[in-house]
Amino acid sequence: MSSYNDLEIYKLSYQYALDVHEITMKLPPYENYEQGSQVRRSSKSIKDNIAEGYGRRRYKAEFIRFLIYAHASCDETISQLNMISEIYYKDNPLTDLMEKYNQLGGKINNFIKYVENNWKIHNKI
Repeated sequence: MSSYNDLEIYKLSYQYALDVHEITMKLPPYENYEQGSQVRRSSKSIKDNIAEGYGRRRYKAEFIRFLIYAHASCDETISQLNMISEIYYKDNPLTDLMEKYNQLGGKINNFIKYVENNWKIHNKI
């Protein structure tokens, strides 16, 4: 692993943020600036916190802190998507995307556990 780009959780969060962006651009204009903007920011925050945490990987506690932020943003994204789905996608709910984010949350949690238990300061990545 030579970059945060090599992390599966980063790759998935990046792709899912693109998916969220595309979905929210179809919302009514007034909602695009409210709920749409919020879910776009939370979905992009996941990948950004993974990248920033990776940049601080020499400091195990800092790395973990940013991974926890990423996990929290993942939970927020699921909450936002659930609301958008209930209001605007009743006939075609966003369950697949929400499930992808649920799985991503599990992967982030597993990676946090990995870092907590196995990360060594002297790791050269």
